[in-house]
Amino acid sequence: MTDILITNGTIVTQDKERRIINNGAVAVTGDRISAVGSADRLKEETSPARTIDAEGGAVIPGLINAHTHVSDVLLRGAFSQDRRLYDWLFNVKQPALFEMRPEEHALAARLYCIEALQSGTTTFVENATALDWADLEPTRRKLDVYDEMGVRNVYGAGIRDRTPDEDFRRLFEEITARNRESSHTGPDRLVVETEEALNNVAALIEKFHDAEGRQSVWPAPATLATTTPDALQGAYRLAEEYDVMTTTHVAEAETETEERGALSSIEYLRNIGCLGERALLAHCVQTDARDVRLLAQSETAVVHNYRANMRLATGFAPVVSMLDTGVLTAIGTDNSILNDTVNPLSDAGAVATGHKGYHRDPGVIPARKAFDMVTRDAAAAIGHADRLGSIEAGKRADIAVLDLDEPHLTPSPDPVHTLIYGTQGSEVETVLCSGSVIMHEREIDTMTESVSAILAEATDVAEDLVERVNIG
Repeated sequence: MTDILITNGTIVTQDKERRIINNGAVAVTGDRISAVGSADRLKEETSPARTIDAEGGAVIPGLINAHTHVSDVLLRGAFSQDRRLYDWLFNVKQPALFEMRPEEHALAARLYCIEALQSGTTTFVENATALDWADLEPTRRKLDVYDEMGVRNVYGAGIRDRTPDEDFRRLFEEITARNRESSHTGPDRLVVETEEALNNVAALIEKFHDAEGRQSVWPAPATLATTTPDALQGAYRLAEEYDVMTTTHVAEAETETEERGALSSIEYLRNIGCLGERALLAHCVQTDARDVRLLAQSETAVVHNYRANMRLATGFAPVVSMLDTGVLTAIGTDNSILNDTVNPLSDAGAVATGHKGYHRDPGVIPARKAFDMVTRDAAAAIGHADRLGSIEAGKRADIAVLDLDEPHLTPSPDPVHTLIYGTQGSEVETVLCSGSVIMHEREIDTMTESVSAILAEATDVAEDLVERVNIG
């Protein structure tokens, strides 16, 4: 028996043929899509327990945010924007995260999920690179929130096992001199022994990872500068053992290129055996043509963090070359305090527009490819091509319905063009995740508190946090 029938919509399937079905319908049974086709046919062939009328709107795969950070959403708009990467990292992000209490992490997670669901996001990959293994209560509280909200998530458990050398300590002191009044705890605050770090990640996977459910846990070496080769290789072995992936920040800033010298970050990962199908590399801004070839040859996936990299002025990742060479590339909104939104469609529009201007070529990254990067390509990049990223029978029923009957979306002869270049983030009406209706008519069914109450609480808590940390 069909549980849910979404009908009278424009179905943007994102299947291999990229079919668009006008006046279409999607049938859902249990946690999976059971049929896709014309509304007339599926109305005749099914007897759904519940019918959702899309009213001519777009029915799309649930969006996938392939690289993001959750807890620092409470710092949105709270600091000077004129900061480069390490200034922002050491003087804003880390001091605040070290100061946050478990209940504040949980509140940030709830705020994040509200915004994500209201943008049509059903899956996100969180990089918990500031994870304090001595206190896992924030992690537990956040994972509880994700489970309660019903969103699909990957928790990247941060690994740092490299003790900072004297040069890095000196750099840290020089950068944090900008605001000595802030809560700086030192550059080795999160460092643990390699074996301990890997054992910790394995234990977290054993406890929280659900291969068939909505909750996943991956090993996440923070950066190449903060993890040893043993940790990177150990993380990859864990990924193979538990059938998950690794995710790492790679080649984000010019400083990293200078630190590596003659050997690029991508060459280094190749040499130690950490490229390949289990690796998801974020940023990859400071990469050249040889690096791109190595990524393609090793079938290593990349996450493009366009807006965050623009905000920190780290540069344009060579994403056009990556796509042309066959590198599987997804989009991640990265830090909500750099991007100021967690809406993948917003980033996809920026990616499709910005690279045209940078390359002076209006043909690069067309709207359809940008949409792939937050749906089917993103699903493949996180190892879930067989279950997510398109509306096809047998796949998980992660679906969003958008209202296209808006002045700023009219006329809309091409729904993909409209989704990428026209939407503003408020058009999502209904969201299903794993076959469950999480949001309908913009009301999130999995919440007991009102959205307005959460927003008010987040505003107050954020103000207190910024004052405690003394962010300048």
